[in-house]
Amino acid sequence: MLENRATHMATRRQAVVGLFFVTLLWGGTFVWMKQAMNSLDDELDQYTTAGVVGVIVASRFLIAFVALLPFSSKARGALTSKEDWKGGLILGSLMLAGFILQMIGIDSVSPSVSAFLTSLYVVFTAILSVKISDRKPTRMMIVGVGLATLGAGFIDGPPHIVWGTGEILTVMCAFFFALHIIYTDSITKKLNPIAVTSTSFAVLVVGAALIALIASRDFMVIEVAWQSGVVIPLICLGLFGSLACILMLNAFQKYLNPTHAAIIYSFEPVWATIYGWSVGLVEVSIWLAMGLLLLIGNIVVELDESDDSDHLSEEAGPE
Repeated sequence: MLENRATHMATRRQAVVGLFFVTLLWGGTFVWMKQAMNSLDDELDQYTTAGVVGVIVASRFLIAFVALLPFSSKARGALTSKEDWKGGLILGSLMLAGFILQMIGIDSVSPSVSAFLTSLYVVFTAILSVKISDRKPTRMMIVGVGLATLGAGFIDGPPHIVWGTGEILTVMCAFFFALHIIYTDSITKKLNPIAVTSTSFAVLVVGAALIALIASRDFMVIEVAWQSGVVIPLICLGLFGSLACILMLNAFQKYLNPTHAAIIYSFEPVWATIYGWSVGLVEVSIWLAMGLLLLIGNIVVELDESDDSDHLSEEAGPE
């Protein structure tokens, strides 16, 4: 019994480290995405924001999909598996909705407001976990959620929110990201993580491409993908922000409570702010110290879960 508990704890800590590394890479996507969008002023006017965003999302996941297939028989085999397509359709559709809504929303809101509203997925995940499972939040979990939300939301200073289309779309994106976290927890316990990553990428590519074509009403919108200043950021987004991150997310998240996973993911704006500052895209202020609340929130949850391993999978370790 003690040996099993020790194994479970070691597995969970491995998952925490893995997901923390995901946030390191995700933080870089802020810089790459901003660099790409800053190079497309004329295209944004010509093809609409939704059209350009659709091409960027489709392109980054196409790169990830093409890079994954040659190196994994499970990824290729998933393309003929009905169950893997079902799982990929759910996860891919939720990610697609989240990414599209977030990118369209950020076009009309400040980075600090976007960070705060997007961080609401921590709260949404906690609420949804209670609604659709038997897991009841402890007081320490609630404290951790609160600290993480404040830390992520105020990292660039107090957000000044005036409710408009951009703000509403960003809140909607947070809800879809929360649903993705919840469904990843259940789907990756039943299906191979690499297989469902493959099919979810395919769904994202097709879905985002359709959005681009419908929004722009111009097949030439695809030229956005090879404009000067876009190619290198897209490659980074595809290989690191999509392929590496989603593979690790699908492999490790199932060993954590979804709410704990959401709190870890909320570290993303900390790294995004640091990376953005390093290339002159954002200014760093004393408010960056609010990121410490994220660390405290994670420690609170970690201490809480050290005393209760009921949420762990019965499996011994990552596949």
